[in-house]
Amino acid sequence: MKQCFFAVDLGATSGRTILGSLSDKGLELEEVNRFPNHLIEVGGHFYWDIYALYQHIVDGLKLAAQREVKITSIGIDTWGVDFVCVGEDGHILRQPYAYRDPHTNGAPEAFFSRVSRSRVYELTGIQVMNFNSLFQIDTLRRNRDSALTAAKKILFIPDALSYMLSGEMVTEYTIATTAQLVNAKTRKLEPELLASLGLTEDNFGRFVYPGETIGALSEEVQQQTGLGAIPVIAVAGHDTGSAVAAVPALNNNFAYLSSGTWSLMGVETEAPVVNAETEALNFTNEGGVEGTIRLLKNICGMWLLERCRAEWGETSYPDLIAEAQVAEPFRSIINPDDALFANPTHMEKVICTYCEATGQPVPDTRARIVRCIFESLALRYRQVLENLTKLSPRPVEALHVIGGGSRNDLLNQFTANSTGITVIAGPSEATAIGNVMIQAMTSGVANSIGEMRKQINASIPLATFQPQDAADWNEAYAQYLTILTNKSK
Repeated sequence: MKQCFFAVDLGATSGRTILGSLSDKGLELEEVNRFPNHLIEVGGHFYWDIYALYQHIVDGLKLAAQREVKITSIGIDTWGVDFVCVGEDGHILRQPYAYRDPHTNGAPEAFFSRVSRSRVYELTGIQVMNFNSLFQIDTLRRNRDSALTAAKKILFIPDALSYMLSGEMVTEYTIATTAQLVNAKTRKLEPELLASLGLTEDNFGRFVYPGETIGALSEEVQQQTGLGAIPVIAVAGHDTGSAVAAVPALNNNFAYLSSGTWSLMGVETEAPVVNAETEALNFTNEGGVEGTIRLLKNICGMWLLERCRAEWGETSYPDLIAEAQVAEPFRSIINPDDALFANPTHMEKVICTYCEATGQPVPDTRARIVRCIFESLALRYRQVLENLTKLSPRPVEALHVIGGGSRNDLLNQFTANSTGITVIAGPSEATAIGNVMIQAMTSGVANSIGEMRKQINASIPLATFQPQDAADWNEAYAQYLTILTNKSK
């Protein structure tokens, strides 16, 4: 019977379950089910439907049970920072807030009135973003939120779903680092920051690292799915942590760009890089697998296009890319990370507003909007990569683009042109692959990250993009920097 690993991969807009296996043919993935992940807007707040996500996972397990395969283990990865509150009786107290909820606007400044920004960064090495769990929890505390007040435990999203499957409460390291509550050096929850929130380590589950066993499917889930007591494994619970584990690099001299709703660009290091420069540039040190640190920067990614596309009636990505390819280059440029683009009601409108405010031609067609987004992202990638190269302990010889955005050949070529280095695209399913490979390491099928990456490199078709049109992109980059400077005045 074929040995498979069951990977649950949840993003901010959709989720899926996958069966992964390793054989003489290499790595094989088979999607079991795919489902939407909708934000719920009610009462002026945005929530995730944790129960719907759980039911989709159970449905996936039922479908997997019908296949003639042996499921060795189960692993769950999700987006970062969000969490559920669990009461004394073990029940979830309400649906979890979504990180795009506006209740954390201004939250970092409120917290820094008690603990300084520099002290928080010195302890955690984590990029300050208003929706980090540290600021979410502090906002709930200041608002006397009933769920937080009654909470015995706080569980991050992948840990909450593992709890619902197994009955075991844990706090997985990589997802916890996104919270800005983990000490970068000790790699444990930081008591000083917990105390500032009125919490202790007892308010969280048992601390675990990628590759540790959480528990096994509960009897209830076994009865519902027809499966046995399959182990639930702590993979890199943060989806970027799992994705970076699947970078198909053959040496360590690389940067990565995890391209999806968010773009996350970084390098792997053996130790956190926390200094005045990384603080000024707002770089983050998130936990990785096998003791690595992911020194990276969050960049607004395909969120810009996803929101525009929703306004355009879900036009296909290939059609939009084809239209953008023939549009006039460098007509309009934006800063993808401007606060205007965080969660507007009408993304196309605010892109036009930004261009008008910065004295540029307003993109007046769909093709021009998409071209503006792609070129602006590529220019932002160059800016971040230049800073990252200065901070990296080793040279950066190539940029590996992984995740769904790796299928966008036009953006990949723009990225190579803008950054001036070789771009290697793939795998698009990096997060699920990393999830599967970490489970494989736990079972002894794979031995190390290096071995995993060699297997992935040999199993997955990759596309390579070489820099072109350097003079045009250098001129555009100068224009981009001027726009940013003028906008900040």
